[in-house]
Amino acid sequence: MTDEERIVMVLDDENDVLELVGLHLRKAGFRALTFNNVPDFWHELETTTPALIVLDIMLPVENGLIICEKLRQSERHKHVPVIMLTALDRELERIDGLDTGADDYMTKPFSPGELVARIRAILRRMDEAPHSDVLDFGELHIDLTSYEVSLKKRAVPLTATEFRLLSLLAGKKGRVYTREQILDYLWGDRKIVIDRTVDVHIKNLREKLGEAGKCIRNVRGIGYKFSF
Repeated sequence: MTDEERIVMVLDDENDVLELVGLHLRKAGFRALTFNNVPDFWHELETTTPALIVLDIMLPVENGLIICEKLRQSERHKHVPVIMLTALDRELERIDGLDTGADDYMTKPFSPGELVARIRAILRRMDEAPHSDVLDFGELHIDLTSYEVSLKKRAVPLTATEFRLLSLLAGKKGRVYTREQILDYLWGDRKIVIDRTVDVHIKNLREKLGEAGKCIRNVRGIGYKFSF
């Protein structure tokens, strides 16, 4: 799919931010749909499945964290990548954003050019994922074609970032990946500089995998590996 066919939805109650981001997205070749209120955003999602969503955290009615949680519970939109925007630069808020399933995080004021670059990086990594492999570990089934994970034949809802992380570790069973290597794989040279970023995603992934989460093992002082 070309960038011209990809829809990026942006929700922010600041019209100047919407205008600037929308302009840069369209210049980059994306179809930008911008919204300054939550009801219009949800209404559009009834008929649209975007390639990526950009969410402001500080919103009236529903904040971006609540919206992100709802997206991750939606069968239709649970795999859509989400980038969070906020005017507050606190590590706790960054971690909260990751806990709700966000794939990336930017603090206002930000460079619209950098935002476009991060969007392209996320979509490129999704495009470059294998399209024919299926990984089976007992009752844990990872379908790299449909981006679906199931345990005991029950679907396990993962975010795009969690799925990429699981695919990385499970794809090279027994190989140890350092936190730096995982950050590079997930975000490249635009990774979020937070010490706990990888640990938060690992924690969320283990919880969602339930009893299979024990396959993701910590290698003290180094990183993580998948062992079955």
